[in-house]
Amino acid sequence: MKKSIFLLSALFLIIACKNTKKTNTTTAKYEVVKNDKTQRLDSVYSAHFERNEFNGNVLVAEKGKVIFQKSYGIANQKTNEKLNIETSFELASVSKQFTAMGIVQLQKDGKLSYNDPISKYIPELKHYSGVTIKNLLIHTGGLPDYMNIMEDNWDKSKIATNEDVIKIFAKLKPKKEFEPNQKYSYSNTGYLILGTIIERVSGKSFEDYLKEKIFEPLEMDNSFVYRRRYNPKKINNYALGYIYSDSLKRNIVPDESPEDSKVIYLDGIVGDGMVNSNLKDLYKWDRALYGNELVNNENKKLIFSSYPTENKEETGYGFGWFVRNDSLYGKRVLHTGRWAGYLTIIERHLDTDKTIIQLINIENKITTSPAKYARKILYDQPIEKSFELPEEVLKKYVGTYIWDGRESEITFEFGRLWDSGQFELKPITETEFSIIGFRPEVTFKFNIDNEDVVNGYRLQQKETGLDRTYVRKK
Repeated sequence: MKKSIFLLSALFLIIACKNTKKTNTTTAKYEVVKNDKTQRLDSVYSAHFERNEFNGNVLVAEKGKVIFQKSYGIANQKTNEKLNIETSFELASVSKQFTAMGIVQLQKDGKLSYNDPISKYIPELKHYSGVTIKNLLIHTGGLPDYMNIMEDNWDKSKIATNEDVIKIFAKLKPKKEFEPNQKYSYSNTGYLILGTIIERVSGKSFEDYLKEKIFEPLEMDNSFVYRRRYNPKKINNYALGYIYSDSLKRNIVPDESPEDSKVIYLDGIVGDGMVNSNLKDLYKWDRALYGNELVNNENKKLIFSSYPTENKEETGYGFGWFVRNDSLYGKRVLHTGRWAGYLTIIERHLDTDKTIIQLINIENKITTSPAKYARKILYDQPIEKSFELPEEVLKKYVGTYIWDGRESEITFEFGRLWDSGQFELKPITETEFSIIGFRPEVTFKFNIDNEDVVNGYRLQQKETGLDRTYVRKK
């Protein structure tokens, strides 16, 4: 009888443990509360969606409460599946913060040191003397870009893995771009190596390590490492990444584009990318980083600090996060990602507890990140309205123009004017435009005769002395 009671008691304890396993405080904090900023945020994102500038998901939160979350657009063009709040996206370089967290955890557990040379764990790379784990975390290692090396030396009919890259680096021994600590240079190579160090030190695959040490403890049930070309599998509620094809005049998956073959043959690489997640999970991650579920306050101070080079120049980068400080927003830590049609960002305002998470899965020439406007709304700042012209006015400037025997095309696409199909022309007045993103500023001033006929334009870049007059080809 005692034996039976003991067995029943043991069984009860096992069941109780199973029922109470998921008790972390993260899930309890997911609260959606609309306020006066909610509608402003929706208006901004809706306007970008209607102009085909934004296709994706967004979440904005402050003080531990979600004030805005919404999906805009399509997840899969073939099936016409729409995005929803729980749709998973590839995070691209936003993955780096999870790689960095893995390294921090291993250091916390005494399994490695930030000052260890990388050759301690990857002896194949012993020729990169002086490069430490910390150098890789903060992008001061000076290692050459693995994508360029693989472009020139890899059989592109095969999908490469981290071990393949390390073997090629060991064989070719490409030179460092600079000595460690001399300067900051953003490095995907560094985070690929960090991913490999996690695997070799932990004895687990990168995928299994993140799952066991980060995703499962935080109940990030829709977060995973996924290499859909290297290891294809069925993922429900998944956003495919699309890019725009100029030749086909439509969105395509990068696999259909010969120019983007690296998306296929580099699909086996982890550490610098390949983490997938959704809004809800990334918000759990955000909240957990205010607590001590994964690491302690001392660790977090290291993660969210900017580190200087040997010349005392700040890198503006911590362990997997860009670090920014300014008078209005206070201390911000953030990261962006761009790969295979995905554009991602997570931005955390540490002094004011505000968060912006944005996941985009269609990239074309006019894709825009409204995150900067979300930031303004969070701080009750005004949003400047851009000057716009109707399509009929824009289209009259379309044509071929000639200067010194050279031709230049002004085209109309996505409701915008373009110089040679590459540079968007932003209207300043009805006849004057500037190239978006160009510094120093480049302006186009169109000449119109008394009969409203466009006969040419003047191209200027005043800071450099550039001044040309193009005549419209008859």
